[in-house]
Amino acid sequence: MNRTIRYKILSLFNIYQPYPTTELVFTSDFELLISLILSAQSTDATVNKTTFVLFKVANTPESILQLGVKKLKYYIKSVGLYNTKAEYIIKTSFLLLNKYHNKIPDTRIEIESLPGIGRKIANILLNLLFNKKTIAVDTHVFRVSNRTGFAIGESVIKVEKKLMKVVPSIFKKNIHFWFVYHGRYICKARKQKCNICLINKFCEFTNNNAI
Repeated sequence: MNRTIRYKILSLFNIYQPYPTTELVFTSDFELLISLILSAQSTDATVNKTTFVLFKVANTPESILQLGVKKLKYYIKSVGLYNTKAEYIIKTSFLLLNKYHNKIPDTRIEIESLPGIGRKIANILLNLLFNKKTIAVDTHVFRVSNRTGFAIGESVIKVEKKLMKVVPSIFKKNIHFWFVYHGRYICKARKQKCNICLINKFCEFTNNNAI
């Protein structure tokens, strides 16, 4: 795929969804962080249902620590890997409270040093909280990038590096969310909705007439 086609694709997304963001529901930086930890191998819908209850009880590092790991597990048991995630959340809350003065650090190295935080979550936090032009690559972004021919790579990190190289600066803040929505609702793993796809005519997917 060439530069001109990529620009046309991103321009279309920008017209139809000029202010994309995560579907996770949060009211603070800490709530976003916790929601992202919970979102691994769980849907945003499930996470939102879980945090709707959890955040009424505990939504700060201090209140999470006061809740304790056993009660935290009870509140998040509907999400996948909840035992491990509970441990991550408790440890991360402790670090935020005692090392970072209740604030999310603003550097990649510090963010990724928090338990349960990998490169994808770090990219999302840097993007949403600190206005950095980072591109997080999850399963949806990876699939859409490769399937459409927009940015081909056999690993998440290679796709991320390719996207950082080929995506114009003005679109870097939003491309993650555009591709997540597109992969979640249109360019799905199965039964792609190519017949209603916004970028159908630019896509290099060989089966782009699938329903």
